[in-house]
Amino acid sequence: MQAMNLTTKGKYAVTAMLDLAIQEKDASNLSKISEVAHRQSIPAPYLEQIFNFLRKAEILKAERGPKGGFKLARSSKKIMIGEIINAVERNMDATQCSGEGVCNDGSKCIAHNFWLEFNENVNDFLMTKSLDDVIADRRGSVKPKDELLIATG
Repeated sequence: MQAMNLTTKGKYAVTAMLDLAIQEKDASNLSKISEVAHRQSIPAPYLEQIFNFLRKAEILKAERGPKGGFKLARSSKKIMIGEIINAVERNMDATQCSGEGVCNDGSKCIAHNFWLEFNENVNDFLMTKSLDDVIADRRGSVKPKDELLIATG
């Protein structure tokens, strides 16, 4: 089990991937970083760094050239939110001892097992939600004109 941290980088990564998934459903064209950045109000240089992590994790594909851009590496049904966050974030551990049980002067603190279970549950939950699941949950509660704006927080 790999625990995770959720910072702005992780939120932006999920938001950008949701944007790409929506774009691919509406049209099969590639998206440029500047387009995604503009639609989602994410700084383009920061998004470029995030896309590099996602590409290295083989979640995102890049095509070069004047008509180039980015697209999902596989179906949005098969890309899990936890996988996206794991690609861009450092490991998170809610324990004070990195899970080693030495948080209270060399022994387990009173909440150690709780925080270990918390880490596992968060990771397990995020690995059960695909991009498609999030989009489907959102479609029923969003006005059509707001379809492409995805909140990051």
